[in-house]
Amino acid sequence: MRAMLRAASDLSVTAGLIVLLFCAYLLWGTGSYTAGQQMLLQREFTQKEKAELGPIRLGGAVAMLRIPRLGGDYRYAVVEGVDADRLRMGPGHYPGTAMPGKIGNFVLSGHRTTYAAPFNRIDELQPGDPLVVDTREARYTYRVTGTRIVDPTELGVVAPVPGRPDRKPAKAMITFVTCHPEYSAAQRLIVFGELDERQGRRERPE
Repeated sequence: MRAMLRAASDLSVTAGLIVLLFCAYLLWGTGSYTAGQQMLLQREFTQKEKAELGPIRLGGAVAMLRIPRLGGDYRYAVVEGVDADRLRMGPGHYPGTAMPGKIGNFVLSGHRTTYAAPFNRIDELQPGDPLVVDTREARYTYRVTGTRIVDPTELGVVAPVPGRPDRKPAKAMITFVTCHPEYSAAQRLIVFGELDERQGRRERPE
């Protein structure tokens, strides 16, 4: 009996260590991967700023995203695409939705708990907060207009006019999509914003 209890205890300790190591990988190991991908994407974006404009490929850098409320060091390259591989690289742009600064809905999705968790704190955003998107052409500053929590099946939030898929857009908007609550994919947290200011490439401060 003692031998059985000792063996069971050893198995429990081993299982606990495995779980701890797996959690550590999810929180830090995946973040390290994303950090490396971000270095490559940001370098690509910087090089393209100095080159002629051209089409953006799947997996390429679309823009740079900054959210002042989340800190001065909050800076992510936005990747084209929202499949699993692309979202491991950073926040992704839904192909087919509007591009930055254009009429319609510029929709971004991002992880909330793993792969650097770029959208971990977007629940802290308040109406009026700036969302700064730099492209090769210009800097676009959007302002937060509101948030919602929806079911994963509610796809109207990514329509050209969020919540009104039957309407034609008349202004430039932005939408963030992430899982809710943390460590769960039961629902989606949505942050909406509208374009407030555009600065041309030569006008914008670095």
